[in-house]
Amino acid sequence: MVGLCSQATDCHATGHYHHRGLHLSASSTPPGPGLTRRLFQLYVGLALYGVSSGLLVEAGLGLEPWNVLHQGLAELTGLSIGVVSIIVGALVLLLWIPIKQRPGLGTVSNVFVVGIAMDGALAVVPDVHALGIRIPLMAAAIVLNGAATGLYIAASFGPGPRDGLMTGLHRRTGRSIRLARTTIEIAVVATGFALGGTIGVGTVLYAVAIGPLAQVFLKVFAAPAPPEAPTAVAGASPEGAILPR
Repeated sequence: MVGLCSQATDCHATGHYHHRGLHLSASSTPPGPGLTRRLFQLYVGLALYGVSSGLLVEAGLGLEPWNVLHQGLAELTGLSIGVVSIIVGALVLLLWIPIKQRPGLGTVSNVFVVGIAMDGALAVVPDVHALGIRIPLMAAAIVLNGAATGLYIAASFGPGPRDGLMTGLHRRTGRSIRLARTTIEIAVVATGFALGGTIGVGTVLYAVAIGPLAQVFLKVFAAPAPPEAPTAVAGASPEGAILPR
């Protein structure tokens, strides 16, 4: 997600998303209205994620960990931050091969849609300099990022490439997801900062707020469970349904 959503979903490695009181399968549901809704949520969520990341760049008060790296690499290479995000996402996806992670539609879409939307937002949003505008812009971007995270995770098409790397390492090494996440993101932030990426109050607020925000919006955007079948023909719950834990 660009990689921060697993604070609210630490069970990606099992192939399911868990959050308070809800259980979301990462597998596909049969075609129909449910699938149409999930696809809509996936792509709107990914696009809004990219827009929110672009707004954080415009606010200039600190970025999410992976975008600190993307911004630093953009400064180094002269490429746009969105293009760098796509390249880094694709390279991270290649790291799934030795750890035997399998990408989903959401995984591959994440690589491209977020970076394109981020560059699009940066192209149309005017530069802001007044602190009185930058602070609310930062706050709005973090809330929008939480909403976008809820949208695309609730669609259940698989984790983003960065989250999948962390959960894959957890599965292969037995180390906790939290440890894998912390280790990778410290390295990412340190490298990005050394290259000129922006760390600030926005970075800290994002780290603190994104988990609770994602929890809230996962519940808001969770697809309704299908009606229960009559007892005489009841069977296993359909894949992709949201079930109480």
